[in-house]
Amino acid sequence: MTGPNKTKVLIFSVTYFPFVGGAEVALHEITKRLTDVKFDLITAKFSQNLLNSEVVDNITVYRVGQGKKIDKYLYPLRAFFLARKLNRQNNYHLIWAMMATWAGMAALVFKLFHPKTKYLLTLQSGDSDSFIRKRTWFWYPIYRQIYICANHIQAISHWLAKRARSYGYKKEISIIPNGVDLVKMQNSINREQGIKLKNKLQIPKNNKIIFTSSRLVKKNDLATLIKSINLLVTDYELLVTLVIAGSGKLEQKLKQLTKDLKLENHVIFLGQIDYDEISKYYASADIFVRPSLSEGQGIAFIEAMAAGLPIIATPVGGIPDFLLDKKTGLFCQVNNPGDLAEKIKLLLADKELYVEIQKNGLELVKQKYDWNLVAAKMKEIFNNLI
Repeated sequence: MTGPNKTKVLIFSVTYFPFVGGAEVALHEITKRLTDVKFDLITAKFSQNLLNSEVVDNITVYRVGQGKKIDKYLYPLRAFFLARKLNRQNNYHLIWAMMATWAGMAALVFKLFHPKTKYLLTLQSGDSDSFIRKRTWFWYPIYRQIYICANHIQAISHWLAKRARSYGYKKEISIIPNGVDLVKMQNSINREQGIKLKNKLQIPKNNKIIFTSSRLVKKNDLATLIKSINLLVTDYELLVTLVIAGSGKLEQKLKQLTKDLKLENHVIFLGQIDYDEISKYYASADIFVRPSLSEGQGIAFIEAMAAGLPIIATPVGGIPDFLLDKKTGLFCQVNNPGDLAEKIKLLLADKELYVEIQKNGLELVKQKYDWNLVAAKMKEIFNNLI
């Protein structure tokens, strides 16, 4: 039974576990820490193997749709109708939309029919402003209202907060980044296990591992990373292996690029790795790299820092919120394999810089990116809204 004074929150999120990205992890980590809040979540089904409803930790998950790709496009209306039904039973204090497109649309329609219910919008998207405009130009007046009608916006970076202002949002914005489970990450980092994994992947003992955990999509620009590995191997004759965890629509193109550059012995595609298993790959690596074209925040960088890995990234989106060049990581130029190769070479050669970035990155995570801190700040937003 839900206690009479328990805060009731209805979450709109077009995807949720077992489909895992930064937004889904954030919902999972925040809600499981706020046990005095009743959370219901409406998501798209996407797979016929998934239940229509189930309890996942501290969230009752409701899935709408037929388990097909079209579920995403029909999600706003289906989620709205289910939300109205659930609201008659629960009388929610707050609705919470995870990102401004499909979930935001569902929340907006609900808000128009229930104006007294508070509406919180979280901005997580790493897509570029130009990409967003291409996807929303034909329904721009409605899309803009997703921002404007929110009672409060939480953005995971200053870059996304600026986006909210550009769409006409005038009220308060809280900058609260995604975090990491620091205790879990550090407890699972086992260097001996990392060596075993290196052997399992048949990586030569003397090779340094460049690791990335990234969706294989345009915005993460892994083609530039693969080309930089080619330069490190051919021009600098360094012993390096690139390990890529992730899947996406560019997978075959990236594998073909690897083959064209004759890098089959220097690039390993792992495919999608379970979230609970990713720490062992951090343990086996020497450097974490993602040469993004855009980035909402980049939770994988924070995880890498928590695991004691120095990071290399581009100065785009929300990355400058946590990366201070030569302090907590190294910046590389966008879409520049030569510059990225130079930065990787620098970190491998300069032990003092390597250790300094390791130490500073871990300290930053402890101070700002622990999920316990993030959850406490989100609870404060809930309390202020209701």
